[in-house]
Amino acid sequence: MPNTILWQPQALRQLRKLQAGDNLLVRTAVQRELADLSASRQVKALVGHEYGYRLRVGRWRVLFDFDGEVHIVSIEEVRKRDERTY
Repeated sequence: MPNTILWQPQALRQLRKLQAGDNLLVRTAVQRELADLSASRQVKALVGHEYGYRLRVGRWRVLFDFDGEVHIVSIEEVRKRDERTY
């Protein structure tokens, strides 16, 4: 049985702001990867973070909690690192 996926209002606002191609990429990955967490390859449990898990989708990270249902909390962009990052 697939997991129920619930989008928090903040995550929906962030999703709407993405360009059409990125929006589709994130929505497709969420449906594919989070429907069954046991088969997901791109999900990682986070330690010492305010959210429990993250899904990696290209340059985007979908942050979520899981308590029997998937609660998508935030979508964040990972910026390219360069020699000035550190």
